Formats: sequence, C-alpha cells, structure tokens
Amino acid sequence: MKKEKRYVILAITVVMLIGLSIGVVSAKCLEARAVDPAEFDLPQDNTYFPMAVGTTYVYWAETEDEIIRNEITATSATKSIMGVDCIVVYDVEWVYVEELDKEFMTEETWDWYAWDNEGNVWYFGEWTTEIEYDEDWIETGKNHEGSWEAGVDGALPGIVMLADPKPGVCYEQEYYEGEAEDMGKVLKLNANVSIDYGNYDDCLKTKEWTPLDRGVIEHKYYAPGVGLVFIEELKGKTVKVELIDVLVG
Repeated sequence: MKKEKRYVILAITVVMLIGLSIGVVSAKCLEARAVDPAEFDLPQDNTYFPMAVGTTYVYWAETEDEIIRNEITATSATKSIMGVDCIVVYDVEWVYVEELDKEFMTEETWDWYAWDNEGNVWYFGEWTTEIEYDEDWIETGKNHEGSWEAGVDGALPGIVMLADPKPGVCYEQEYYEGEAEDMGKVLKLNANVSIDYGNYDDCLKTKEWTPLDRGVIEHKYYAPGVGLVFIEELKGKTVKVELIDVLVG
C-alpha cells in the first residue's frame, strides 16, 4: 500500500509540474501570460485566422429589434506591445434603424494581434469607442469601456486561436482583471456550415464565454483558409451572425 501511495503521489507531482510548465488555469486551460518577444521572431500563419493585410470581413446579424453590420479589416499598421509587433485590426459596428432608413455607427475598435513562431494567434488588447445615442438616435456621447493593453496595469495577452487546436482544450483569450477575461474552448474540428455566402466543411467550432457575464455564450465556426464564418450568440434567444463578404484590398 505504501508503495502504491508513493506512485500516486509521484504521478500527481509530475502532472502538476507539466501543468505549471505550460501555464494552465485548470487541467486543460492555457493561461494568459507574459510573453518573450523571441517567441514572435518567425511568425507562422494560422489557417483558421489568416487575416491577410488589406482584407475586410463583413458580417451581418438580424434580431427582433435591429440589423447589425460588422466590418473587420486587417490594416497595414502595427503597434509594439511588450516588445512584440502586433498587427492593428479595425473593427466597426453599424446598426440599421428601419424607421429612419439609416445606419448608425455604434462601436469602433482597434484590436492588436500577433502570430507566434508556432502559429498561435495572440490577443494583446484593444482600444474601443462606444458611441451613445438617445431614443431618437441623436448622439449623446462616447465611452472607452472595455479598452485594455497587455503589459499595462497587470493586463496579459492570451491566445485567441491555437496553432494546433484539439477538442477539449480551453484557453484564456485575454486577462485584465474585472474588465477582460474571455475564455475559449475547442469543441470540434469537423463542423459543417451552410450560409448564403457559401458552404464550408471541416470547420473548427469553438465555445467562448466570460466569467464576468456567465449568461453569455458564443459558438464560433472557423473555415480553413477563410477564418470566422458563423457565430451563434446564445443569450436568451439565439442570434446568428454570418459572414456575407470578404473584400481584398
């Protein structure tokens, strides 16, 4: 019995040491962490998150109350964060108001991403501006809630797309305590997606959530060589977000 106990203790110790070496928040979750710039010396592409400079992804969602158009553009600009050159991605959201037959910009964000030497895609933060309106859609102000930058005030970068995703693996996508704590988990690698823009096989399906708002869950679908093509937002009634166009600049 004593020998068996020693083996069990040894096995547990080995597992703990392995976990500490890769950085985990639980048995299978990769932690957001400080990075070494050398990890990004020879960045590799990621088939699920290509983001070629000049490319714009256009998304469309329709709810009972509104129609939302979202454009995400990989710009040629870069920003150095924690010694890493990050690509700047411009993300803008518009809401169509039917009674006015007009679109209103409701949010614009500058996101900062970097690809490491293995092809993992890291998220280093964002500068976001939310435009506020009254009930008549007259602008009343702006705020920058949700903005954060890795290396500032304890914030850490996290992985938003794994180089080699495996079902069951979860990961912190960002960490700024109390402000940005999104998580992701790989669900499957063989999902099929059929939308107006096209049919996609062998898609990566992920689950995203945040402990800061436990009622919100998103299922995202990424097509190899294309990127994000479909989102199911699960909060009360399901909202479906579809890719409707890819523009190459």
